[in-house]
Amino acid sequence: METSASRSTPIPSLMTRVFSWMFAGLSLTAVISALLGTDERTLIYFSQNPAVFYGLIIFELILVFFLSLRVHKMSAGTATFVFFLYAALNGVTITPLLMMYTSASVVSTFFVTAGMFGVFALYGYVTKRDLSKLGSILFMALIGLILASLVNFFLANPVLYWVITYVGVLLFCGLTAFDIQKIKRIQAQQMDEETHTKTAIMGALALYLDFINMFILLLRILGNRD
Repeated sequence: METSASRSTPIPSLMTRVFSWMFAGLSLTAVISALLGTDERTLIYFSQNPAVFYGLIIFELILVFFLSLRVHKMSAGTATFVFFLYAALNGVTITPLLMMYTSASVVSTFFVTAGMFGVFALYGYVTKRDLSKLGSILFMALIGLILASLVNFFLANPVLYWVITYVGVLLFCGLTAFDIQKIKRIQAQQMDEETHTKTAIMGALALYLDFINMFILLLRILGNRD
């Protein structure tokens, strides 16, 4: 006999909601970045006030950790607000980077990123291989990549810079497949509407981070500054 809980949250809807939230977050980031990018004073302001720029990045990291650790204790509305606040702030902090490249190369890199993301997302969804063990390896590699990036921030070693860039692209391709498979498995669970929404937000955040980091790293490789 079918229960009311099974009727209230159709299994296929979680993946749909995850991608809807992810695309909404990316759209907000793109709109804010496009608006700020039309004014040269944006780049001048951040170059003259680096403390503001790095302060915003630190605040973004705090938001991600806050949402990840406290999502089950906050309301769905609060989780939604934090997610979109992060996406909006990311639109601000990514603007100086995008202004360093030509508009054509930014657009072309976006489509390359979308293609790669789509391929690995599809793989994660259809593969029969269990990627859970790969996930722990990828997480450790991500920590190593972050530490290497921090070290190279002070060393400014060009060889390490490119190693981090190419390894990072591969890392976020793998994380995309892993996160999609994880979401696919979660969607089989029964949950109420509140939990369903918060789960979709967290899935969207994971995929948003995969996409935006892949895009930034590919921009280093494919972007044209002329």
